[in-house]
Amino acid sequence: MDWTHLLAFNITLLAAMAIPGPALLYALRQSISGGFLTGAATGAGLGLMAATWTGAALLGLEAIFALVPWAFALMKIAGALYLIWIAYGLWRDARAPVGDSARPGARAFWGGVLVNLANPKSVLFAASVLVVIFPPDLPVGAKAMIVLNHFAVECCVYAAFAALLATPPARAGYLRLKPVIDRAAGALLGLLGLRLLFDR
Repeated sequence: MDWTHLLAFNITLLAAMAIPGPALLYALRQSISGGFLTGAATGAGLGLMAATWTGAALLGLEAIFALVPWAFALMKIAGALYLIWIAYGLWRDARAPVGDSARPGARAFWGGVLVNLANPKSVLFAASVLVVIFPPDLPVGAKAMIVLNHFAVECCVYAAFAALLATPPARAGYLRLKPVIDRAAGALLGLLGLRLLFDR
């Protein structure tokens, strides 16, 4: 493995992160409603779980899912129900004061972990990307470097989003349109959860 492999992986990772999904939507909403620290903590949680899925893919977890499909189905159902629960909370609390609706501190971090834990399909995506980009039979040190690199990239990207969205103009705009934004976010997360629940 050399630096070109990591560069290709990082470019693919950034492209994947730019695609709207539960993680990006949750991180953006947390950043704009809770401020920089809340957004960065959420991003750290999202990044930790995403990097964990990459590590699991490097260790061959996708093969276990193929051998024991009910384990994948169980994780997928639990993840879908969690996303739907978040969506319900956003919709229900759309008119609540912002301090009551954002997840601060450690709750933001663990919320991020749970959102990315909610999608075991990430390990299958990671496995397919890793097979294409990296040479086979990677040593343990190289695998650890890939996982740490993944975590660092996710943390940097979500921290940048949090810094951008926690600015006074962004926050003022959010507070002005909070019911609309939260209900739109809730509807999108709910649809993503339903899609994950019923996707074959």
